[in-house]
Amino acid sequence: MKKINTSKISGTQELLPKEQIIFDNLKSKIANTYRSHGFFNIETPSIERTETLLAKAGGDTEKQIYKVFKTAETTDESDQALRFDHTVPLARYVVEHESNLTFPFKVSQIGLNFRGERAQKGRFREFYQCDIDIIGRNSLSIAYDADIISTLLEALKSFNINTPILARINNRKILTGLIQAFNLEDKSKDIYSIIDHSEKVPFEKTRSNFEEIGLSPENVDMFIDFINLSGNRSFIIDKLKNLNIHNETMSAGIEELDKVMSLLESMHLADNISADMKIVRGLDYYTGTVFEFILPDHKEIGSICGGGRYDNLTKYFSDQSFPGVGGSIGLTRLFYVLNEHHLLNQNIQSSALLDYAIIPISEHEFEYAFEIADKLRHQGHTATVILTDKKLGDKLSHAATLAQSGIVIGESEVSSKSLQVKNFTTGTTTNLQV
Repeated sequence: MKKINTSKISGTQELLPKEQIIFDNLKSKIANTYRSHGFFNIETPSIERTETLLAKAGGDTEKQIYKVFKTAETTDESDQALRFDHTVPLARYVVEHESNLTFPFKVSQIGLNFRGERAQKGRFREFYQCDIDIIGRNSLSIAYDADIISTLLEALKSFNINTPILARINNRKILTGLIQAFNLEDKSKDIYSIIDHSEKVPFEKTRSNFEEIGLSPENVDMFIDFINLSGNRSFIIDKLKNLNIHNETMSAGIEELDKVMSLLESMHLADNISADMKIVRGLDYYTGTVFEFILPDHKEIGSICGGGRYDNLTKYFSDQSFPGVGGSIGLTRLFYVLNEHHLLNQNIQSSALLDYAIIPISEHEFEYAFEIADKLRHQGHTATVILTDKKLGDKLSHAATLAQSGIVIGESEVSSKSLQVKNFTTGTTTNLQV
């Protein structure tokens, strides 16, 4: 009987060793992709001043943050809390270190964030986010939006999951311009919210939501037709231009969308991208390009990655202008849903195993077993030595749970220096040269 409750806190992730190795493997793939694309990794503290975290937020965010309990020895009297994303800490970091940074600043952050949300299946209170951002000083080329999207796409492709990946791309200026053209600015927030939730409710509910905010039947039809636009670049750009709405903001959005998608096509990514007017990312934080990644054959999973362009990262902390673009992979949730849908292929799952388990028959072979293990490790392999005093069959069974292959070492192997490797999956045996 347990003396105390040893179950984990709800909304947190706790993995068995093999699962943890797979998770760490995916995290490493993301980090390696980010680095190969020129992003410099930083780590900001998990604890920030509460006033810093709430500078761009409030309302529900304040209810969700975890406050830090301070001891009597704490000398800093300011309220402190755990970060709920990487964006606010990055904004503070840029303001604090801007004189020592080179702009555009390509930066990655991979670490735990914390939100006091109601725990439910597939949602977590403690979770890994893997962010990349590109920050400019005063200006930032629209081409960097394509850089972010292509990097995230390559990171996700590195998982070798057994299903296609699609980036759905839009530009918020298009919808903003459309709203301006019909003098509906007073309903802008509601329109964005309705479109942002349109895929989560029945079609008729979206129509009635537009009607409830007072849109005319003609405008309701217009927005319904608009949000149903999706497809390849040339098709969508033509459709948008054929709306014959002469609005500067909308024209700028169409031009930027065309540019970003054209650049991605030049990277041979046409099959992985689609323009989609439903993607607006309801937060007013985003000001231009917005995107979400999905698995088209598993739409029930929802978005697996998202992000976009923002005008000024640090407007809550500084008078200087730092426009940027970024995106985030929520790895904890993504790992959960990929496991749930059996989308992690065998190659990734087998990577959880060690390369070799070395099985000395008795303690007399321990010394040689450690010598072989050391040689294998110097060759870049992973290896462990089985040191139990059980029967050989039990040792082999144990070894098969740890490694892809086993090496049995007895007196004859020590004297002859001749070793054989057994693949536990196929049962085949080969000679080993070390």
